[in-house]
Amino acid sequence: MVFLPQEVILKKRNGEILSGEDIARFIAGFAAGTVSHAQAAAFAMAVYFQGMSMDERVALTLAMRDSGTVLDWSDLDGPVADKHSTGGVGDNVSLMLAPILAAIGIYVPMISGRGLGHTGGTLDKFDSIPGYRTQPDNDLFRRVVKEAGCAIIGQTADLAPADKTLYAIRDVTGTVESISLITASILSKKLAAGLGALILDVKTGSGAFMPTLEKSQELAQSLVGVANGAGLRTGALITDMNEPLASAAGNGLEVRNAVDFLTGAHRDPRLRDVTLALCAEAALMTGKAATLDAARSLVDGVLDSGRAAEHFARMVTALGGPADFIDDMDRYLAPAPIVRDILAAEQGTVAEIDTRGVGMAVVALGGGRTMPTDSIDHRVGFDRLLGLGAKVDAGTPIARIHAADEASAADAEARLRAAYVLGGNLPSNPLIAGRIEPTTE
Repeated sequence: MVFLPQEVILKKRNGEILSGEDIARFIAGFAAGTVSHAQAAAFAMAVYFQGMSMDERVALTLAMRDSGTVLDWSDLDGPVADKHSTGGVGDNVSLMLAPILAAIGIYVPMISGRGLGHTGGTLDKFDSIPGYRTQPDNDLFRRVVKEAGCAIIGQTADLAPADKTLYAIRDVTGTVESISLITASILSKKLAAGLGALILDVKTGSGAFMPTLEKSQELAQSLVGVANGAGLRTGALITDMNEPLASAAGNGLEVRNAVDFLTGAHRDPRLRDVTLALCAEAALMTGKAATLDAARSLVDGVLDSGRAAEHFARMVTALGGPADFIDDMDRYLAPAPIVRDILAAEQGTVAEIDTRGVGMAVVALGGGRTMPTDSIDHRVGFDRLLGLGAKVDAGTPIARIHAADEASAADAEARLRAAYVLGGNLPSNPLIAGRIEPTTE
């Protein structure tokens, strides 16, 4: 019988439950080009409004995984694991987590994405490094994972290709925040990567796609349930995104922040706590440590010893970046033409931050995309961002802006000022708001 993709769209638009066959044929057609981008956008919108059952989510995840190659790492002599964040502002955890795990003997073949909406993308950060190949062929990818212990790359043409295109469509059609689509998008890539374990960082707060704790918990449960149901040992932490995680937001600036973190030159406290908590969970899940306390001690040790920085340097060099990048990053990370402080207009305490607004200010500077085809200026963004509870006087810097021109600088400065609220009562935002252990169901 001839497959009619519009019938699948109509069923989901009307709130019906799709069969696994319906979903598999729709996604296979999308990957083959017989389902159009317009039909995929309509499908995404229908799912956004009607949602999906757990069985539908598993079927969608597996269909997108099976649209390409599934990697096999059975030739490696250690566990294979990864982490995924649901996206935030100043969230450069992946840049430190992968080499930390590599340094304790966990292989990390990390398949990452580009910026989505107001959130920064790990691949866009690595594109700041001259020569770094975010789209290597499979042979190079495998070689770097084996030799450096980790490789952070983008989806190659044969890894979950249906998700790669649907990801871009969601970014520009107002369908990013669907729990069903987020679940399938994240997990199809991770399942295709052939992992043995996965730790998820599900964000909550003003800079998260799921701004309420209730929605973040719902997403975390969906991700853990679908992943474990598909055979991938997965746990999750729910972490705070009511303020930027790092003191920098913007691609090249976050790379600089990550290098400073790995070398010990500077470590933002909240960023350190989240990064090491996620690393400890991965160490526990893969059997590298028997308890969380032992796991935390293990990952602390390889960070402070410099071994994690060594693995990062090896990865960068093996993927085409400069051999002396860590030692001489000022030579390679181009500065923006305009760099200046943004000063507080009055005395007070930072009581609230619209973190999404900070992310959109980075986009306005050219550090993100409004269309999938947009190019990114890797020089722009903010650093020295103050966090909640910081006390300021009139004239105290609340951030430093890096801009390409005066027009974008003025616009982004206004956006950042609007995102910072002084005075009032400080909210109580636990840094780690929840933990979900792997299930066997």
